[in-house]
Amino acid sequence: MSRTTFTLDDLKRILLEGSGVPEGADLRADILDTDFTDIGYDSLALLETASRVEREYGIELDETVLGDATTPRAFVDAVGAHLSAQPV
Repeated sequence: MSRTTFTLDDLKRILLEGSGVPEGADLRADILDTDFTDIGYDSLALLETASRVEREYGIELDETVLGDATTPRAFVDAVGAHLSAQPV
């Protein structure tokens, strides 16, 4: 199912579904500009997250998204850019 918006809440839900909550992490805190590694998510968790986003939102993320999107804000922005570039 293709959707047109992607929010921090969407990202948190997908992270929880795919990887759970890392020990000591608080996803209710202001994490927008916190590096994923500081939250407790490694590259495998982000690969799983990206894969789930692609399936759920019907998009294909560039490989550079995972390298460049080191914070939730950057990831949400990158997914949003892909969604807005899709033909309606």
